[in-house]
Parts: sequence; structure tokens; C-alpha cells
Amino acid sequence: MKAIFDERQWQHDPKHFMANGKMLPNPEQPQRIEVLKAGAEAAGCNFEAPKDAGLGPIAALHTAEYLAFLKNIYRRWQYIDGAGEEVIPNIHPANRRDSYPKSATGQSGYHQADTACPISKGTWEAAYWSAQSAVTGADLLLSGEQSAYVLSRPPGHHAFGDLAGGFCFLNNSGIAAERLRAAGKRPAIVDVDVHHGNGTQGIFYDRDDVLTVSIHADPDRFYPFFWGHAQERGAGRGLGYNLNLPLARRTDDVGFLKALDLALERVTLFGADVLVVALGLDASIDDPFQGLAVTQDGFAQIGSAMAGLGIPVLFVQEGGYLSDSLGINLTRCLSGYQAGYQAAV
Repeated sequence: MKAIFDERQWQHDPKHFMANGKMLPNPEQPQRIEVLKAGAEAAGCNFEAPKDAGLGPIAALHTAEYLAFLKNIYRRWQYIDGAGEEVIPNIHPANRRDSYPKSATGQSGYHQADTACPISKGTWEAAYWSAQSAVTGADLLLSGEQSAYVLSRPPGHHAFGDLAGGFCFLNNSGIAAERLRAAGKRPAIVDVDVHHGNGTQGIFYDRDDVLTVSIHADPDRFYPFFWGHAQERGAGRGLGYNLNLPLARRTDDVGFLKALDLALERVTLFGADVLVVALGLDASIDDPFQGLAVTQDGFAQIGSAMAGLGIPVLFVQEGGYLSDSLGINLTRCLSGYQAGYQAAV
């Protein structure tokens, strides 16, 4: 399986984020790259660098206003007297329709949904190449590859069209799906991250040309809280094209795979001819967030189930944080897919 990664993705390295009123070490660490790369290579992946497709595929989903913010905010932040090293907002609008402030502080609150998406010196560069990696992955499928893995870091599924959140800045999985759709494909996105893919849902919520499905820990008491409930089915033309499958905390392999069966049935009924898997590995029983309890064998079965659809699959890395099994879970998932694909052909 071909895999995509760019060395500039190392440059995003914020040290902290805020949660529950405390400044905490940032769990979305550059070391994830090392662990995930080794896990993919153990599954037989061969890495190559992405091509630069320019801003067009990114701007297809993200506003120019938001991209200007991401590109320039760290430099602007340095002009604030006494500002911290990282861009973390301290104020948010009650709604996002009243006004658009000129100040860096105000714009950070406007464009950052929470205090878990700190922006450091290298964030824009890393996020740009993370997105370009996803674009190149989509192009591999368009050129005839049956599957590919994209080591997108920073991840992307909490990023809306003009809003960062939850360690995410550009919606890599969504950008890949839109690239495929623009080329005449009918893509579905299945998100298996422990956290709901609220940004992906928001981007496609009123559209009927991309199916979005998310399996995740119930947001009643789990991030992102305000999105990811079963009654969220889409709006306007998109009504019925969004499926959320929230699971009780610590759901194990059996419960997760049962939900995955429902997800993949919906993909089939949508008539998808290509699948983007938003591959969060933080549903693991060993993950620090402790939301769900999927085992290594469970990840192998997740990969195998994706192969059972019989359509090209692009795996785009989302969450999954440092633990003894992080790299193993990726190996098992990608190996499970390849074994399932070989069995089918």
C-alpha cells in the first residue's frame, strides 16, 4: 500500500492546551508521526512525499478569510504585549453572525472553537502539508490505486469551513473527499475516531453528494459535546445524508463492529464508489482519552470490513494518541484491510 507524508508536518509543535480550567501537555505530539510511520511500514506501506496541488483543493472547503487567519495569526500574535508563545483564545462570540473583529485576540476566538487547538510557529506549514498529503492520497485512488494511507498530522475532522477545534485546522478527510467528488466520484466518509467528526459533518451537512458517517463515544458527556447526536441527520438537500452512531463509553469490539456494519450498509445504499476512512485510532482500549475499548483484534476487523465494500479506500489519519499499542493498532487495521482485500479478489 502506498502512503503519503511530508516532513514539514513535524513543524506543528504546541506544548500545551487547556482543558477543564487547566493548562495541560498537548497530547497531539510530533512523536505520533514516528510511531504511526513505523506502524504503517510494519503493514507494508511505502511512504512518498505529497505533490503541491496549491490552495485550490483546500479553499474548496475552507474560506479565504479563515485561511488568511491560519497563515498569519502566529506572526500577528507576537505583536501583542505579554502574549503567550501559542495562540489560544480567551473569548468566543455568542454567535458568529454579528461582527468580525480586527484584533488578533478577537479573530482567534472567532476562528478557534475551543482551547484545544493551540497554534504554534509551524502550525500553518504543517497543516498545509497535512492537507496536501490528503490531496495526493485522493489522487492516487483517481490514478487507479485500490487503497492508500495518509499520515495527516495535524489531524482534521474537527475543523469546519472557517473554524479550528480539537487539535484540527484543515479538514484533511473532507478535502480528500471533495477532491474525489470533483473528479466525478461518489465518495462516502466513515469516521471511526473516538470523537465525533463535527467539522466534517458541518462542512457537508446540507449536501447530498458526499455521505458522512461517524461512529464515536456518545457526546452527551464527551467531546465535542454539542455535535454527534443520532438525531443530526443533515439539513436541506443533505437531510438523510449524515449518520451518527454514538456509543456508550467503553463500548468494546462487539458493539463497535455492530455499529460499523450499520455504517457500511449506509455507504452501500448511498451507492458510493470510493470510501474515505477518517482513521482515528483513539477508540483503542489503551488510548489516554479512554472513550471506547476497541482492541488490536478489533482494529484488524475494522480494516477487513472496509475491504468488504469492494471499492477503493483512502485511510486518512485522524486521532490516536501515544500509548504502547498506537502503532500496533495502525498495523493491524491496514493489514486487516489488505488481507480482506486479497481474500475478496
